[in-house]
Amino acid sequence: MTSIDATAARAFPWRRPRYELLLLALVAVAVLLPDHSMNAQDQSRLCLTQALLHGHLHNDTCFSSAFDAAKHGRHWFSDKAPGLSFVEIPVAAVFERTPVEALPTVTLQLWAVRVLTVGLAFLLLTWAVGRIAEGLAPRTGGAALVTFGLGTMAGPLAVANFDEVPTAALGLAAFALAWRRRPLAAGLVAGVAVVFEYQAALVLGVLFLYLAAQGARPMLRYVAGAVPGLALLAVYNAVCFSRPWRFSYHYVANSYAADQASGLFGIGVPSRFSTWIVFAGGSGLLVLSPVLLAAGYGLLRLLRTHRAEALACIAVAGLFLLVNCGYFLPYGGISPGPRFLVPGLSFLAVGLGPAFAARPRLTGVLAVLSVVAITAVTLTWTLSGDLNGTVWAELARLPADRGHAHLVESTVATALDWTGVGHLWWAGLAVLAALAALVLGLRPLPWRVPVRPRVRLALAAVLVIVAADLCAGFRFPYGDYTDGSKPGQAIAISIASSIATAAPGNEVDFSLGITNETEEIQSDVVLRIDLPPGLTLLQAPYFERGSGCTGTREIVCNLDFLLAGMSTPVRFQTTMTSPSDQVVTTVATSELSGETKPTSITVHGVG
Repeated sequence: MTSIDATAARAFPWRRPRYELLLLALVAVAVLLPDHSMNAQDQSRLCLTQALLHGHLHNDTCFSSAFDAAKHGRHWFSDKAPGLSFVEIPVAAVFERTPVEALPTVTLQLWAVRVLTVGLAFLLLTWAVGRIAEGLAPRTGGAALVTFGLGTMAGPLAVANFDEVPTAALGLAAFALAWRRRPLAAGLVAGVAVVFEYQAALVLGVLFLYLAAQGARPMLRYVAGAVPGLALLAVYNAVCFSRPWRFSYHYVANSYAADQASGLFGIGVPSRFSTWIVFAGGSGLLVLSPVLLAAGYGLLRLLRTHRAEALACIAVAGLFLLVNCGYFLPYGGISPGPRFLVPGLSFLAVGLGPAFAARPRLTGVLAVLSVVAITAVTLTWTLSGDLNGTVWAELARLPADRGHAHLVESTVATALDWTGVGHLWWAGLAVLAALAALVLGLRPLPWRVPVRPRVRLALAAVLVIVAADLCAGFRFPYGDYTDGSKPGQAIAISIASSIATAAPGNEVDFSLGITNETEEIQSDVVLRIDLPPGLTLLQAPYFERGSGCTGTREIVCNLDFLLAGMSTPVRFQTTMTSPSDQVVTTVATSELSGETKPTSITVHGVG
């Protein structure tokens, strides 16, 4: 089948794809098993949830120790939109008696909160993408379901306490209701989406224009439907921040405060640096999800039969792309990639069905590449730190490095580790589920579509993807220079020891200062410390930024990012075990500036 049925074009496209329930089950196994350690997003949302369980909106004890927090007057609040914290109340009540700040770093309770809220929203969103694709282009729904769920940024965030996936689900639901000529319900859902993420106002605005083109009555019904959600957010703002129009981002109380206050909550004109890393950075769209090129092509084809709907999808996806490229922190801190795009990706995914119908071979190949890359990221992103090249380079090294490969060592714990079976076995099960879903989803595609003699589109897509991967792998251009800085001059490392001379058995403490000396944000900052044989690490290093340090001889610290001029300390204690001189060497790498020159210090040994 090469074109969309003209009769179906007049109705809302909604049809069940083949193997739907089995595909959803396989996708769930592939993405919902990881049990990531608690991060700043978890603490900020759960601090508010526990406050709500006690009948108030501030939580001074919990938020004062949280990174993602806002302060207004004498009280501390979450700096996030409150929607996700509201829906987590029933699940979080299970461990309500334990303060959030006292929860273990990895706990099944936290995993359950994520799965029963964000995970459920992810499955509903993936289900809707498959149904719409099947309605637009029969036999493509399963492929679209699997490709979106396992081949886009939605997958790694399916079991994380971020609001992008629930917002994407609500946004696409609002669009589907508007498409079905249910403006009141569409407005209600779109208004609630803004309670989950402020940027969902973009979806609210585009759907307003979409319905306004249909007449005054559907537009007014849509506006009426949006009132409850917007009113709820206004009341929340008024109680917390004294004014209905004052949002939590006005009162951010962390190192982001100055950047968050610039532009519109940190969003400005897209910069070349941000735009480049969104598309071709180490975790850029073209590196991890090249199938999105085909989805964009599918939306262009959709213009022929569903012009208004295709334009709405293009507008939402384009606006979220502009927001992400204009935000001062394109990857959003600890993140698998440009996550702010996810609500827009659900609209872009509407083009997957037409793309699979028109170009099954090319779109299928891009889907396979995307699922392989995203599956690797889903299982490792919170621990993998700075990749040696891209995820593709790491995957290429797997056969040679085997159990010592960086991706293998970075595989996260799973919710089934309590069984006593190693987490690598469960990760293997997730990989097998992803591959099975991919094969089953692609099977019904119309593979017998005649190959047209012109292959320029396919060649152009391949060249774009290869170019993006090469640039990301070699960190070009921003891995080599920024604002005239040369490699090794962007991040400065200072190191000092507690004593200059030590005998065997003496304790030697080291203090490091890592400083971003540029005017740009340094993302994916990783510090490596090489200890000589004559020094033994006593305990895990102290750090203030990032997800922590691993290793005892070669210590690797993921520091996440450094804003312009920002410094952060790392300290560690050692014992001298040799009478000879010992040299400690440190080096840092970042997405923006590549690797610094090594910095070292010598501790002189005495017998």
